[in-house]
Amino acid sequence: MIKLYNMLYMIIETFHPNKVKLIYKRFEEKGRQLPAGVHYINSWIDEDIKKCYQVMESTTEEKIHEWVRHWIDLSDFQIIPVITSEQAKEKVIKGE
Repeated sequence: MIKLYNMLYMIIETFHPNKVKLIYKRFEEKGRQLPAGVHYINSWIDEDIKKCYQVMESTTEEKIHEWVRHWIDLSDFQIIPVITSEQAKEKVIKGE
């Protein structure tokens, strides 16, 4: 089986002040607006509802940036390529 999504990204989204209602309204109207090649895994919001931590899978980082363009007027984004704990363990043990 060929895996379409092979790169993981931790996205830290910082909501612009007074824009949270607009974010949820747009999400309700248009959905997540993910381009082809990007898969949403899960997300968590801090208790102050100022930041969202998301994990996405994507074929390329450029696709993540394409998705960000739909939301950049309402939030700032930090995009961090990540690997799983199992991948990190394998990388360390194999000495890569």
